[in-house]
Amino acid sequence: MEEGGLPVRLQKVLAEAGLGSRRRCEQLILDGRVTVNGKRAELGDRVIPDHDRIEVDGITITLGMERKYFLLNKPAGYLTTVKDPHRRPTVMDLIKEKERLFPVGRLDKDTRGLLLLTNDGYLAHKLMHPSSGVEKTYLVQAEGYLSPQGLSRLRRGIRLEEGTTAPAKVRVLARRGSRLLLEFTIHEGKKRQIRRMCAAVGLKVVDLVRTRFGPLDLKGLKEGEYRPLTPQEVKRLMELD
Repeated sequence: MEEGGLPVRLQKVLAEAGLGSRRRCEQLILDGRVTVNGKRAELGDRVIPDHDRIEVDGITITLGMERKYFLLNKPAGYLTTVKDPHRRPTVMDLIKEKERLFPVGRLDKDTRGLLLLTNDGYLAHKLMHPSSGVEKTYLVQAEGYLSPQGLSRLRRGIRLEEGTTAPAKVRVLARRGSRLLLEFTIHEGKKRQIRRMCAAVGLKVVDLVRTRFGPLDLKGLKEGEYRPLTPQEVKRLMELD
């Protein structure tokens, strides 16, 4: 970043903040998604990074910070929170990094699988916002009988207290007696959503694992382990719209 408080081209500041290539950042500006000090930005605008307030999609961009991104294969029994007042185990107990990180979204204590952690507030807000449409895939072991009508309901949407779930991709991978193995792909994040959807059609979830989050998967990562994201993986997350 240029020093001395001199004005810098806005697209350069956005690119250095990790929002993508200069060309992509120019498109963000042209699409009206960037504001500077509350006013819609225009291509060619210059900003003073330490002075001007820059927002993309209403989220303030923090400049001058080294951004970190990690993928964790969460075991069951850990809360998805930074701290727990009752001193129960949290996912942060599994992360041995100096930076102050926080999880992106939540997995229930008994749910296993892919969890993203970062110190990048912009990317976290972007991925958690309902409009992001990030697909999340889960493997579900359940007990009970799933009728064709029940499967159709899961795919169309289940009425919950806070509203009807969006259409989901649901596949039956295996059946053995009263035990089912299902694959769910959803783009929402309602509280205990898959467990509640299954309960609505008479299924009891025995095991729940998130296997994918957008372009990320768990390949090569054992339960309880974590790794940094590659620059290409970060780029693909940033370019999700």
